Amino acid sequence: MESSAPPSPAPGIPAGLRGILPVLVALPVLALFAWALSASPFATYLLSIMGVNIVLAVSLNIVNGMTGQFSIGHAGFMAVGAYVAGVLGLSLKEVAISGLPVVVSDQIFLLVALLVGGVMAALCGFLVGLPSLRLRGDYLAIVTLGFGEIIRVIVQNTDAFGRSLGLSGIPQTAGLGMVGFWVFVVVLVARRIAGSSHGRSLWAIREDEVAAEAMGVDTTGYKVRAFVVSAFFAGVAGGLFAHFVPIINPNSFTFIRSMEIVVMVVLGGLGSTTGAIVAAMFLTLLPEALRSAFTSMGAQGSLAQKVDQIRMPVYGLLLVALMLLRPQGLFGTREFWEVLPRWIPRRKKGGP
Repeated sequence: MESSAPPSPAPGIPAGLRGILPVLVALPVLALFAWALSASPFATYLLSIMGVNIVLAVSLNIVNGMTGQFSIGHAGFMAVGAYVAGVLGLSLKEVAISGLPVVVSDQIFLLVALLVGGVMAALCGFLVGLPSLRLRGDYLAIVTLGFGEIIRVIVQNTDAFGRSLGLSGIPQTAGLGMVGFWVFVVVLVARRIAGSSHGRSLWAIREDEVAAEAMGVDTTGYKVRAFVVSAFFAGVAGGLFAHFVPIINPNSFTFIRSMEIVVMVVLGGLGSTTGAIVAAMFLTLLPEALRSAFTSMGAQGSLAQKVDQIRMPVYGLLLVALMLLRPQGLFGTREFWEVLPRWIPRRKKGGP
């Protein structure tokens, strides 16, 4: 019996992107890339911020894009991962694994802190998503907005998290290689979900939740699983962020931060993993481009320092222009390889 073709939002993946080949290519490329940029601290910092934004955008796209829900509290899960991983990193700062080089020991402890922060964020995602995802409409947006503000208030009033002053002294062990590794993992997981039977159920929920439920799809279960996976990677992104910035404080995880991530997903196209990547890269580099433009125009001093204040109005103008000119986003539900030349080998729909 011939297998049925996947729905249109989940097209075939190029043959070269399947199997173990991406892993074998990505790991040495990441190592070489991190070594080449190790001499430029600013480039390393900027690319690390870009990597964290990619992890956040791709993970949120699993909920907002593939499942068709609307979460606007992603910074709350990022804060959970950042503070949990930061506290764990501080407690392990003076510890080393005997018999291993210090660098290797630090990376093992960093990986443990990231996983613990991601698991705690996933647990929060489960507790938030289980009751709210049983409902339809805008309830998830309201619940996640409230969750993000609750987390920020808790952090501001907890001595262990440094209150409003934040946490400092966290070991700066998250290099560009570790950030790139998690970018690779989140993209790989997102694409594997999109092409799996689980992903087909998510696409069905996005297109028509009532019809999907009538066909026997456990809509609540699938939405909660997607939400937990998304929250896990948001927590990992927060842990990475905490381990390469000098200090983390509640102002780094406000509602505006959540909206920045939503803008990345909408700009790239709801449902497009590569669209979220491109949008995250563009919106990360945009403030630096504006700062350079103001400096080149002779805007020294106060005007050049107001780039962060100008950034959000620019984001708003981009969204307005996007909704008018291309409501589906840059890629819509399509991926980058679908606009590449047709000579690139692709897996046929319904094929193995």
